[in-house]
Amino acid sequence: MQRLLVTGGAGFIGSNFVHYMLERYDYHIVVYDALTYAGRLENLASAQNNPKFTFVKGDICDLDAIKTAVTQHNIDTIVNFAAETHVDRSIMQPDAVIRTNVNGTWALLEAARELGLKRFHQISTDEVYGQIAEPNRSSEHDVFEPRSPYSASKAGAEHIVYAYHITYGLHTTITRGSNNIGPFHYPEKAVPLFTTNAMDDLAIPIYGDGRQMRDYQYVTDHCEGIDVVLHRGAAGEAYNVGTGVETRNIDMAHKILDLLGKPHSLIEYVKDRAGHDRRYALDTSKLRALGWQSRHTFDQALEKTVKWYIDNPGWWRPIKSGEYRDYYRKQYDERQS
Repeated sequence: MQRLLVTGGAGFIGSNFVHYMLERYDYHIVVYDALTYAGRLENLASAQNNPKFTFVKGDICDLDAIKTAVTQHNIDTIVNFAAETHVDRSIMQPDAVIRTNVNGTWALLEAARELGLKRFHQISTDEVYGQIAEPNRSSEHDVFEPRSPYSASKAGAEHIVYAYHITYGLHTTITRGSNNIGPFHYPEKAVPLFTTNAMDDLAIPIYGDGRQMRDYQYVTDHCEGIDVVLHRGAAGEAYNVGTGVETRNIDMAHKILDLLGKPHSLIEYVKDRAGHDRRYALDTSKLRALGWQSRHTFDQALEKTVKWYIDNPGWWRPIKSGEYRDYYRKQYDERQS
């Protein structure tokens, strides 16, 4: 593994992974990204002059373009972050998540098979398991019960990845991450949305009763987990990546407001999302057995994340003045009481 094609590498987790790998290894990283609304070259600005970095604009559903990129850059490993990732948008436009997350994953796998690549790693999500009651935790061999178009598309993609391992002998691995927070997170997601709204004294929209539970991990901890699986994971296996600690969404919102010195009165309860999962919780013992552990507590991760948005208004303010405004109105105007 020396030359990696990182699809979706201009997005949130993908760009953080690119920076992480460039700092730690002598690998050449080729980012392949369509630069849709959440993929931004600004996320990769500090890598632009690195001789180990190359950017290629492309769609993961375009098999010929993928094969061209793999061949031209002598790629031996694909790490697939490329996806439509927002549950709310998947409810609005389910066709988009099926095209990118299912068809796109197939095209990448087919390119890897045809060109004889050494490795294929798929970035998945804890949402494939569906909601899980306390005190249980989802382990890698649990049955999938996805409850949104997004999670169903990621579950479908995983099945195709595994099928390519079994049928064609492709060396595949999968990581299922919990909710990530950190730099470059598009402000449609809860933590950056709440943070940037609160900074401008705007309402913080909380779905339902706000007691949904999530495992929030710092994005570089997730990147370290992927790194461990790439180097030590077994072919055909999947690994959960998370902190093992769940936080209620309302408590997360309170902590953000406290960090910013803003009143809790900014919280506004809105109509809940369709099929909203109440709780995700991962058993991460399989990955920890490979020597990985989360480095940040939730409070540490949240504080670092909020500080990044305080320090980088030039990154998020242009986003919230563009296409984002139309999305936000469609998503929240009808939910307000």
